[in-house]
Amino acid sequence: MKLSTLVTNIPASPTLTITAKVQELKSQGQDIIGFGAGEPDFDTPDHIKEAAIEALNKGKTKYTPVGGTVALKEAVCERIRTDYALSYKPENVIISCGAKHSLYNLFLTLFEQGDEVICPAPYWVSYPPMIEIAGGTPVFIDTTKTGMKLLADQVEAAISNKTRGIIINSPSNPTGMLFDRQELEAIAELCVKHDIQIISDDIYQKLIYDEAEFFNVATISPEVAEKTFIIQGVSKTYAMTGWRIGYCIGNPDVIKAMTRLQSQSTSNPTTFSQEGTIAALMGDQSLVEERRGIFEKRRNLIVDKINDIPGFELITPQGAFYTFPSIQGHMDRFGSASRLAEFLLENAHVAVVPGEGFGSKTHFRLSFAMSEKAIVEGLDRIKQALNT
Repeated sequence: MKLSTLVTNIPASPTLTITAKVQELKSQGQDIIGFGAGEPDFDTPDHIKEAAIEALNKGKTKYTPVGGTVALKEAVCERIRTDYALSYKPENVIISCGAKHSLYNLFLTLFEQGDEVICPAPYWVSYPPMIEIAGGTPVFIDTTKTGMKLLADQVEAAISNKTRGIIINSPSNPTGMLFDRQELEAIAELCVKHDIQIISDDIYQKLIYDEAEFFNVATISPEVAEKTFIIQGVSKTYAMTGWRIGYCIGNPDVIKAMTRLQSQSTSNPTTFSQEGTIAALMGDQSLVEERRGIFEKRRNLIVDKINDIPGFELITPQGAFYTFPSIQGHMDRFGSASRLAEFLLENAHVAVVPGEGFGSKTHFRLSFAMSEKAIVEGLDRIKQALNT
């Protein structure tokens, strides 16, 4: 059967493909250690689950407004006020079926054929396909030579008369790096000057290590805030990946247009998931810090183990729960990250996500959203396999 050109050209998500492969092999009885997970291994906190169960018991199983309930939008505004010191109203917020859905809606609303969107590389795997689905062209900026940090000079050199947007993902997936505040301030100035919309994907905002500080450009000035769209959600912070709740905060006219688009695709996000999200955003936040501390301990462990493997080089991640080591020392043997990943799966029974999907054939991504025992055993297997 003939498929549309659009769908034919869309690549499958490599991270989800690896996760599915690991699950398949485990179901066959194979002892696989998977470093591909893009989700916390913790359970959703009980008070959040209880709020959703209570909503179900009260019969909250019907449609809500397309862009989410007013109560949840108000909770998002309060969370943003607390975390960012920014003031928004419910009309500045749309609730979607995950942060990925919010990004998808935003790209389709802002961009069209002929538009260029600046995308720092390495990048999250879904940014380029989403931009292309909207008709736009991703313009990549290579940060591998600048410590995985985006510089204002690089952005300025990439701007053309077709540039309509820039993606800022800090902390970054896959590198875990935070972009420097001074550079972000200079980038924001360029965006105001050239009328460029800023998509700030802050999904890992709460997972930051070594006393590093999160910074969002919307806090610079009202003029910058007007051009900034904050993408957030509860998947990573509260271990709610399967609940599928994310949101976008920004210009109310754009939010209204996104809501019209969402009305013709998914309609509202799951009703009782919205109730659980209110409990997540407005409830006790101490568990968030406790789990952040656990992730930091795991980060330290995996960094030490990776640095002990000859041929790997790693810039220590400052946030999120990923490492993105260079495998340059093994390129003569394998030629690409994909081939090395295949070798490790076959010979070490370890699954990693090759870097090609993130924009680099000389890196791969290892998540540390897993137990310390699994981290140690997995990296030991990798080291042993590469030494044979």
